[in-house]
Amino acid sequence: MSAPLLAEFATPEALVRAMRLAQADGHRALDAFTPFPVPDLTDAFAPSRNPVRPIMAMAGFGAAAAMYALQWYSSVIAYPLNSGGRPLHSWPVFLLVPFEFGVLAAAIAGLVAMFWGCGLPRLHHPLFAIPQFERASQDRFLLLVAAKDADATALRESLERAGALLVAEMHA
Repeated sequence: MSAPLLAEFATPEALVRAMRLAQADGHRALDAFTPFPVPDLTDAFAPSRNPVRPIMAMAGFGAAAAMYALQWYSSVIAYPLNSGGRPLHSWPVFLLVPFEFGVLAAAIAGLVAMFWGCGLPRLHHPLFAIPQFERASQDRFLLLVAAKDADATALRESLERAGALLVAEMHA
């Protein structure tokens, strides 16, 4: 697979036109970099479903169940001790530790899942090495597109037809 292409445009209209043209040809628009919000790009780059909440729920409930099982095993099976005439499986006493440990496990899993989903920690991105990327926060509009096949010449020609001032290949 070829490296993604970064195309530079002078106007937001040219950027939107190039993105729609690239998507119509079957290429995948990865990201757009603009100095101000462009409303027409919002639908094209809709965020995907975030897996952080289900991961946190599974980690929290799983850890709480494991802690409850550990307390039950140690109190009922491994070391049964009848103190004060209470039953060996006294579930109200067992609820505090599983709750606290479940919250801790969910928080840690959520932090790890968020970092993993965001691609962090990444101190340097290959886009920073491209000279025209600096102007994305000033007066240029950049579009990062992945070609649908190994040969990106058709994509390059399509972006240039759409009005790209410069098309550069991004190396990882």
